[in-house]
Amino acid sequence: MLRYLFLIALLLTSWLWMQILHELGHVLGGWATGGEVERVILQPLAISRTDVQGSRQPLVVIWAGPIAGCLLPMLLWTIATVAKWSGAFLLRFFAGFCLLANGLYLAAGSFDGVGDCGDLLRHGAPIWTLWLFGVFTIPVGFYLLHNQGQHFGLGRRAKTISPAFSYGVILFAAVTLLFECLCSST
Repeated sequence: MLRYLFLIALLLTSWLWMQILHELGHVLGGWATGGEVERVILQPLAISRTDVQGSRQPLVVIWAGPIAGCLLPMLLWTIATVAKWSGAFLLRFFAGFCLLANGLYLAAGSFDGVGDCGDLLRHGAPIWTLWLFGVFTIPVGFYLLHNQGQHFGLGRRAKTISPAFSYGVILFAAVTLLFECLCSST
């Protein structure tokens, strides 16, 4: 039972933190280009969004979301790996998850003009740049996730998941949910 709670919490936490880092990219892009961040929407049951006004370079603001949403998780995983943290597999999963989510978002969303995709296209980004982003991020995301099931108690070579990691991820998911519910503006 603990393993399943851990896996659900890991997926939930990955989804929520993928959105947080993606939106952080938009915020940083907005500030870097002279924009004013009006609001950031981070709610568990909503798609995240950042509203920036007055930016001199809106394409930078928009691209900063998916780029930061991929690079920051990769950086966290790299630091954990170099530091030889025994839980680095969690950050490898998270990095792979973020690369897939952001890559699929831009590549598939380019056809419907959803969210950032529509904004990118309206501000003059060629559609092929969204596809190219997906061409680079999606395979790397799959590579990071490949053969990682053993670390999560899955597959033929399944390892036992540390109760400390299980409870830690569950607690982290709960704290993230609570924070988003209490602090997010709509």
